[in-house]
Amino acid sequence: MATIQPSFAVSPASSNPIRFGCFAPQCFVRVSKPPCSRRRLVSTTSFQRKIGGGGGGLIRCELPDFHLSATATTVAGVSTENAVDRVQIPKGEMWSVHKFGGTCVGNSQRIRNVAEVIINDNSERKLVVVSAMSKVTDMMYDLIRKAQSRDDSYLSALEAVLEKHRLTARDLLDGDDLASFLSHLHDDISNLKAMLRAIYIAGHASESFSDFVAGHGELWSAQMLSYVVRKTGLECKWMDTRDVLIVNPTSSNQVDPDFGESEKRLDKWFSLNPSKIIIATGFIASTPQNIPTTLKRDGSDFSAAIIGAILRARQVTIWTDVDGVYSADPRKVNEAVILKTLSYQEAWEMSYFGANVLHPRTIIPVMRYNIPIVIRNIFNLSAPGTIICQPPEDDCDLKLTTPVKGFATIDNLALINVEGTGMAGVPGTASDIFGAVKDVGANVIMISQASSEHSICFAVPEKEVNAVSEALRSRFSEALKAGRLSQIEVIPNCSILAAVGQKMASTPGVSCTLFSALAKANINVRAISQGCSEYNVTVVIKREDSVKALRAVHSRFFLSRTTLAVGIIGPGLIGATLLDQLRDQAGVLKEEFNIDLRVLGITSSKTMLLSDIGIDLSRWRELLNEKGTEANLDKFTQQVHGNHFIPNTVLVDCTADSGIASNYYGWLRKGIHVITPNKKANSGPLDQYLKLRDLQRKSYTHYFYEATVGAGLPIISTLRGLLETGDKILRIEGICSGTLSYLFNNFVGDRSFSEVVAEAKKAGFTEPDPRDDLSGTDVARKVIILARESGLKLDLADLPIRSLVPEPLKGCASAEEFMEKLPQYDGDLAKERLEAENSGEVLRYVGVVDAVNQKGTVELRRYKKEHPFAQMAGSDNIIAFTTTRYKDHPLIVRGPGAGAQVTAGGIFSDMLRLASYLGAPS
Repeated sequence: MATIQPSFAVSPASSNPIRFGCFAPQCFVRVSKPPCSRRRLVSTTSFQRKIGGGGGGLIRCELPDFHLSATATTVAGVSTENAVDRVQIPKGEMWSVHKFGGTCVGNSQRIRNVAEVIINDNSERKLVVVSAMSKVTDMMYDLIRKAQSRDDSYLSALEAVLEKHRLTARDLLDGDDLASFLSHLHDDISNLKAMLRAIYIAGHASESFSDFVAGHGELWSAQMLSYVVRKTGLECKWMDTRDVLIVNPTSSNQVDPDFGESEKRLDKWFSLNPSKIIIATGFIASTPQNIPTTLKRDGSDFSAAIIGAILRARQVTIWTDVDGVYSADPRKVNEAVILKTLSYQEAWEMSYFGANVLHPRTIIPVMRYNIPIVIRNIFNLSAPGTIICQPPEDDCDLKLTTPVKGFATIDNLALINVEGTGMAGVPGTASDIFGAVKDVGANVIMISQASSEHSICFAVPEKEVNAVSEALRSRFSEALKAGRLSQIEVIPNCSILAAVGQKMASTPGVSCTLFSALAKANINVRAISQGCSEYNVTVVIKREDSVKALRAVHSRFFLSRTTLAVGIIGPGLIGATLLDQLRDQAGVLKEEFNIDLRVLGITSSKTMLLSDIGIDLSRWRELLNEKGTEANLDKFTQQVHGNHFIPNTVLVDCTADSGIASNYYGWLRKGIHVITPNKKANSGPLDQYLKLRDLQRKSYTHYFYEATVGAGLPIISTLRGLLETGDKILRIEGICSGTLSYLFNNFVGDRSFSEVVAEAKKAGFTEPDPRDDLSGTDVARKVIILARESGLKLDLADLPIRSLVPEPLKGCASAEEFMEKLPQYDGDLAKERLEAENSGEVLRYVGVVDAVNQKGTVELRRYKKEHPFAQMAGSDNIIAFTTTRYKDHPLIVRGPGAGAQVTAGGIFSDMLRLASYLGAPS
């Protein structure tokens, strides 16, 4: 059998040589159609080869009308062996290089748009790299798969490829241009049909065959675009980059460009095809043996970078369908922003960790010559895009911006932890570990090692973890048996989160801020890695926390608003007022304070309203009535907290329900922040309160309840401030019920107590049943809260309470019956008031925390008229703190202590305090 040597090439008559690869990697034939005058010289060329690994038999492949000769390699239809370097391609900043991806040339109108961009570029010289039309490369690989599996539908699929390009060409071109392109297209399709037939017979395609077939899409898009540009009257040539770009395959998915040889071939090509506009094919290239190959993943970007480096171009513009490089994946972080600039290193790091920027190898060629890469949107020409370059060391803009440029994640990973005391101080352990990993061909994404050398952990793709684990157990079987290694542990369902920024190296506290943001979002870190260059900090987290973590850290570094998922429980008087306050203030908070309080749920005891993106608070009442569903607190909590696009959740309990309060502990354990005016949790059973506060102190989940004591007054925060600064509470005494404050401020002169109660009830200052206020239980709960905040371990049962409800009236069946009978008991209080007045005093209903004697009381006390408690008006509250610092003159907090507006305002203030804790500006 005759053997075809690699030196064989073709003496073509066409400028579009057709190349075929042998099934055996050592042999390759380059074929093209001969001129008409010579067509009959060889009517049929027969290739008869032994197929290695593809069936083991002999095949006969008939390729009609191809001419073989042993001439030198050709460039654009002319032999380069004898070519004279008449014109060397000029190099320098007169060149601009553009690359257009598949979506940019996805149909005829988009190709016209690309041509317009090229025409409007005022650069002296332009080289344009184009991908295949969108989906075409996938279609070409599908042809190969079908042919290999002997699926006859490859013929109809090839016809679909032909029809897609035929229709596009007919829409773009006419006359001789159309005829010429269609002629080439049909010839290519015929050749591909013969090639695919050979693959079909063999049931196997070599890499050379696959690369040859897959690269045709770029040939066709480049030719069509060149015709469209020429129609405008501009000089334009198209270039098959297989004649110019020479690369050396280094693995199945990577190649290294041969810049020296590529530059020589580009000079030769240009000497025969001088032009100020060159349309070049992306993705495809040749090996030094002139075998077609591809540049693998993101190959067209790589093509543009290589050519840009050879030309020493002014810049390389990568045209795509997004406005630039985002600070995080915008599909995961709604508030991700377009980055104006990135350094080469930042772009490199972000792309490695999965960000849709550029493949790292695309950056290498241009980085050598400091050629900027600009990422721009072909569909939004007004967007300036992102510039990737090497910024000056004294760039002031960098110093003023956040040290972290962006965040990226890699999902579907597993962590392998190799641990044992026998590893410490033993040379070669790490080498053995990663040697085993290499043997199974796995890719290590990240490595982390304790300085004690007691353990090494590393992340690999989840699909490779079983093979790696088995290889390690085999390699270290003796060490495991002997106990030198304690375990080889696989931790599945992991993700990597990386923070990237060139200025991280010179900015203290970046890692602290990062881990603080993760902790406050209740996210546990499994492993940490940071290079000494500090371009990135990498952490391994649970896969289920990936999006939440991304949002949390992105928000913390001020790249987006501090967003809180808010659930409002109890849209009654206070809850409704809070919702209206949120509605009125939302715009100001977003614009001026970077705080986005997004209400995702509202629930009453019967109906709830849920939203994935945020309820329109201008219509919440209407929406609750129209679209509300049956209330279910578990489902409500899951919906509000389960939105992974918002890292922090807060539930606001505006009820007085002890059943709702019993959920606080579980919510805090889940990482849900709680804000409430509900007193039941903090004044309930002491053991439950202590358990709740202990959890809150140990976690990064916040529990705020300022409004439980003084509505909108800063009573809890004042008390905490005193204690945290080392002061000691001696006594807290105050009027802490707005209702009872109103009653005794107006219980003067000849007015009866029942008359004042009726007036207060009519004005809405009391509960529907005034006994709830007059019993003193509400004041007692506030005293318990203040006592516990002061460190006293008191229960409600420990407090003596002076009830103002006459004993015979406690059993009244209704509030109406109570109000009707209350005047019968006015005498006792009238007598107490008269005695007080005769002594120059007034009656006030107060709660007292006696920290010295470890007790509390709720009582009706008399105060001199010059005492601050005697000078109250309306429903104001007043609290006096007697401490070691404020012993002679107590610290007094006074102001409105009741009413929906001030209570809702107190809750709102707690929400803003939570936002500041989570990263919003203070």
